[in-house]
Amino acid sequence: MIPSIEHLPPDKKVYFASDFHLGAGSQEQRRRTEKKVVSWLDSIKHNAHAIYLLGDMFDFWFEYKQAIPKGFIRFQGKLAEIRDAGIPVTFFTGNHDMWLFDYFPTELGIPVIREPQSFSINGKNFFIGHGDGLGPGDFTYKILKKIFKNKLCQWAFARLHPNFGIGVANYWSRKSRITNNKKQDVYLGEDEWLLRYSREQEKLKHHDFYIFGHRHLPLDLEVSHNSRYINLGEWLNHFTYAAFDGIHLKLKTFEDPQD
Repeated sequence: MIPSIEHLPPDKKVYFASDFHLGAGSQEQRRRTEKKVVSWLDSIKHNAHAIYLLGDMFDFWFEYKQAIPKGFIRFQGKLAEIRDAGIPVTFFTGNHDMWLFDYFPTELGIPVIREPQSFSINGKNFFIGHGDGLGPGDFTYKILKKIFKNKLCQWAFARLHPNFGIGVANYWSRKSRITNNKKQDVYLGEDEWLLRYSREQEKLKHHDFYIFGHRHLPLDLEVSHNSRYINLGEWLNHFTYAAFDGIHLKLKTFEDPQD
């Protein structure tokens, strides 16, 4: 469970981001994305009270007992610096990085959460998660998710040599929709399934904000007259994130001064 934040200091903010998809694209694009993410983290660390990463931060991740995918060292180093400064970071798994296990909690002090969570900040109620497998439809993926979450499936994949297992996964990654910039992620209007899911949840319990990733679209939509659904977009094209100052939640675009 995520602990609530009773009082957010007036000079602090809470940040939300998702779908960095580190490792996607060409070598040049992978390096550019990672540097942009690190630059964003640098830009917020001075006033961040907490940071929530809502999944698909990696385009693929699998932890063997004695090995992890190579790369992403700048990202991991920046997270370590932020944690060492006492800023809490929480990592939600997405459909591309659901095979995170104990590396982030043990090495970086970053808890890994696998299901959506409800909590409050400054008296505002939040419901957050990656967003995969929620709402109506997408039955094929929901079946695949159950397979990938299966302990036997994870055990079997871990029996593969890392050179082969990670190599196969990287091949799949190169076929992903974000790597190939496929125009699947179009706004569906009232058929946006995470909007519909948020409205169903709102009937059960009020939340001021529903925040998800997964859709790769920056969205700020009305759930009810006093509730909003925010989708955080992605970091190969949009570079968007959300910031909460204790009163207002704003969807923003990161403009890297190094660009």
